[in-house]
Amino acid sequence: MSLRVFDGFKFKKLNTPIHKLDPRSKFMFIIAIFALTLLFTNLIGLTVIFLIQLPLIFLAKCGKKWLKTMKGTAFFAILIFIMNFITGASFAFSLAMTIRFITLVSSFSLFFMTTSPDDLGLALEQMKIPYTLVFTFTTAVRLVPTIAVDAQTVIDAQKSRGLELEKGNLMKRIKNFIPILIPLIVSAIRRSMELAEALESRGFNASKKRTSYLTLKLHKLDYATLILTIFLLIFGVYLKLYVPLPQIDLPIKVPPIQLFYKTF
Repeated sequence: MSLRVFDGFKFKKLNTPIHKLDPRSKFMFIIAIFALTLLFTNLIGLTVIFLIQLPLIFLAKCGKKWLKTMKGTAFFAILIFIMNFITGASFAFSLAMTIRFITLVSSFSLFFMTTSPDDLGLALEQMKIPYTLVFTFTTAVRLVPTIAVDAQTVIDAQKSRGLELEKGNLMKRIKNFIPILIPLIVSAIRRSMELAEALESRGFNASKKRTSYLTLKLHKLDYATLILTIFLLIFGVYLKLYVPLPQIDLPIKVPPIQLFYKTF
């Protein structure tokens, strides 16, 4: 079992232009990428949207972690391609849906790798979102990578005791994960109880009016990012509505029934 997919969602503080951006400007850019990715079904359009993110990943100096995330999602990407292909979709459309999935994962990976959960929570508070919701969201952001580390620890411990996860048929492999899920669930419950006790002892949400030592402010680079985001979104919608992009019709297509029998 590989948990490399979560490596691209862990924040690491670096001195890069992408890390210095305000979380709100980065979030607006990611939302624009998300909207355009869902808007287009054309292979060329989705490929361009994916390529737009690559210079930002290079500027953020997080290429290695991003590659680990892409490797971790390879199984799901291949599964999406196969499921589209065997249901009668063309090779180009199946590839486009795969690139759509990779683009969505890549965009959110870029956001969480370059955004501190503290800054993200502060930005949400300044957007007048209730603090209870902000705390729940930021806690989930912190908890997912932590649970992934715990899961990898349990997997390594069970493997050292002779548990084989990669051998056997599908049902056998599913049963092999039971010794991993049980201690992982127990650990998650214990962690949640400790968090609840810590919040209660500190009087969580006792005061409705909260103050913060820091205040986030938009700078020139943030305004430039917002302008670029608006332009990108308008340009993408214009292309979708008024400019027909060339279709790539690859001649590779297998009838779904024949492919089903060949698979089994």
